[in-house]
Amino acid sequence: MLIPSSVDFYIFIFLSAALGVGTALVYPTFLTAIAQVTTPMQRAESIGTFRLWRDWGYVFGAITSGTVADIFGIESAIRFVGLLTIFSSLIIQMRIPERLTTNGEVKK
Repeated sequence: MLIPSSVDFYIFIFLSAALGVGTALVYPTFLTAIAQVTTPMQRAESIGTFRLWRDWGYVFGAITSGTVADIFGIESAIRFVGLLTIFSSLIIQMRIPERLTTNGEVKK
């Protein structure tokens, strides 16, 4: 949420780079989480479903953030995307059950 309030160009570049690094670090984590909560028979389908929703998210995100930016301004659009990301992570937290034992093994 710092990007909309940054006024200096170099701070904006730094924050954008940090956002890109964070995004690059989280993608393998998503794939690992999917692999841990699915059985080997479900894994390929689950990863395919994740990628489908991720790709549709690009389309939905572009249309939605463009619409919000046109109506309310760019700062509001960036804040909206941030809040939407937090909201989606809460949904994932509620929907994916914890299936790991205390020693890190997957329960069957």
